[in-house]
Amino acid sequence: MSNLSILYAFIGGAVVGAGAALLFAPEKGEDVRNRIAELLRKKGILCSDNEIDALVEQLTTEIDD
Repeated sequence: MSNLSILYAFIGGAVVGAGAALLFAPEKGEDVRNRIAELLRKKGILCSDNEIDALVEQLTTEIDD
């Protein structure tokens, strides 16, 4: 296999992988934070953007562990 063929295979795989990532990616982080903030407001809990970011970070850490 020539170096050019390997390069084309790599680029093709990258394009397919990027397309799959776009199709299967969850909502944008900003949208998720807005939904969390809205749900908390409906429950009567007021949070600043920094508090929402800290909450999302804590939840992400707990989920990853």
